Amino acid sequence: MTFADLGLSPELLKAVEDAGYTTPTAIQAQAIPTVLMMKDLIGIAQTGTGKTASFVLPMIDVMAAGRRRALMPRSLILEPTRELAAQVAENFEKYGKNHDLKMALLIGGVQMGDQLKALSDGVDVLIATPGRLMDLFERGKIMLNGCELLVIDEADRMLDMGFIPDIEFICSKLPESRQTMLFSATMPAPIEKLAKKFLNNPKRIETARAATTNKDITAFKVPVKSKQKRETLRWFLENDLVENAIIFANRKTTVRELNQSLNRHGFRSSEIHGDMDQSSRIKELERFKAGDVNILVASDVAARGLDIKGVSHVFNFDTPWHPDDYVHRIGRTGRAGAKGRAFTFVSEEDAEAIANVEKLTGAAIKVFGKEDVRVDLSEAIARAEAAAKAKQEVPAEEREEREPRKPRRAREEREPRQDREPRREREPREERPRREKADRRTDRVAVGDDRRPRRHHEDDEPVPAGEWNGPRPSFLDIGFG
Repeated sequence: MTFADLGLSPELLKAVEDAGYTTPTAIQAQAIPTVLMMKDLIGIAQTGTGKTASFVLPMIDVMAAGRRRALMPRSLILEPTRELAAQVAENFEKYGKNHDLKMALLIGGVQMGDQLKALSDGVDVLIATPGRLMDLFERGKIMLNGCELLVIDEADRMLDMGFIPDIEFICSKLPESRQTMLFSATMPAPIEKLAKKFLNNPKRIETARAATTNKDITAFKVPVKSKQKRETLRWFLENDLVENAIIFANRKTTVRELNQSLNRHGFRSSEIHGDMDQSSRIKELERFKAGDVNILVASDVAARGLDIKGVSHVFNFDTPWHPDDYVHRIGRTGRAGAKGRAFTFVSEEDAEAIANVEKLTGAAIKVFGKEDVRVDLSEAIARAEAAAKAKQEVPAEEREEREPRKPRRAREEREPRQDREPRREREPREERPRREKADRRTDRVAVGDDRRPRRHHEDDEPVPAGEWNGPRPSFLDIGFG
């Protein structure tokens, strides 16, 4: 099957051909004809299978006819993150170059001025994150009653990020006679409920069982102590033929600290997380795509939907808290038929999290072992083990042939120092004159005196039993007349 068999326009087919695609993926082959027939749709497919093009391509042909009006977008695509929204916008620019369609991007982290101007001129396709869309709607800057088509992308991610109430509010403001599409990699119960509420007799397309992982990804779990994670990560980066990699951590602070550590050890790494402004995040993503850095340390803000070609490895520095995130994280590699490797570091405290992941995916993740080391690395490991063994044991004959340590020169052989005066002979102890009693410290010590009290000496006169034998405080001599 080719894209020409799916009923797309010649202009769109030319754009797809220029982009280098000829054969649709499974989700594209089933979704595109359904969208062109203006039917509601639920699309379930594992990440990296081309879900974005499955709705972008038919939307371009559907929106090709019609008139746009100010502040009233004709279609709406909701995305959970700014990066996903920007990526969908890139797809529209690439595939819609032969159509007279106007597209606008409505996301947070950037100035509203240009976005408001685009809305006032009228748009055919509005791509938005729920937060910024709700903000403008409440200010009266946008009207949704002219929307003919709605796409809810990465619905399970919307659920994780707490956007479901916002989506319900947005859907309530759209016209009832619209076409609605919902795409997701997994279908938890709240998403099923949302679909039943806002979709009308949808066609369900499921190209893989929910939460299964890509067959082109070889996944491993690596048992490791928490304190050894960084050292283990560096070993893999140096020895597993890593071309480029995305490393995921659960916390933003871990992302920053790990990136700094990798930089100190000479790796070309960068970072992306939710505390960065939009321009900085886009800049770091572009550096990674261009090859200026080959390692991207990220929080889950980059886990879903980012289509970065040629990612050879994914590392879960932390086992994800939510099992769904595991599927989306490792889905950054093994895209578009390419092969990828994914490693999840599992410490003792991650036992429950990794068990939840294996329960969701329905399969145990293989423990990384010696047989999984890259082929051209095996010889290097063998050489290293042989060298370590040789250092541990030294043959007896070699020990005998070793030259004994030189003894230190005898005291009488050393040359006397010329600049030192000869020592004076000390008088025998018994011939030394004793100090007079008058020179000794007095028995009386004033209260508060910081001098140390006199210790008992064997020459002192014996003290009768029961009498005071220490320093005599002066307050004992005070009389009361």
